[in-house]
Amino acid sequence: MTRPAPASRPDSGVLSLRIDLPSGRIGPGKIRLLEAIDREGSISAAGRALGMSYKRAWDLVDALNKLVGTPVVDASPGGYRGGGAMLTDAGRDLVADYRAIERAAQRAAGTRLAALLQRTRAAG
Repeated sequence: MTRPAPASRPDSGVLSLRIDLPSGRIGPGKIRLLEAIDREGSISAAGRALGMSYKRAWDLVDALNKLVGTPVVDASPGGYRGGGAMLTDAGRDLVADYRAIERAAQRAAGTRLAALLQRTRAAG
């Protein structure tokens, strides 16, 4: 099970990371969706948890599948018994890589973020 990124606190600066690759963009929204699918066990439940439609959630999963070049979610159709979805190894790896890059960037930018936060507090 993946863990979501730490919640931002009003007293600290938080870095938001978008990664532009030749095949597309990965950002916090797509990663949160994958984490919600992992947690909720379905694309529709993940979409509801994040306040998005099933179509929007499915479109984002489809975009990630194309970006990675292999399925990031293994979905079984719904119906009478209901469907389900789980992350593939590629999906889990994508989330882990993104979160590791995010943590490294946060650490690298920590001093500058703290200085920026201090200056903006002084101005406000």
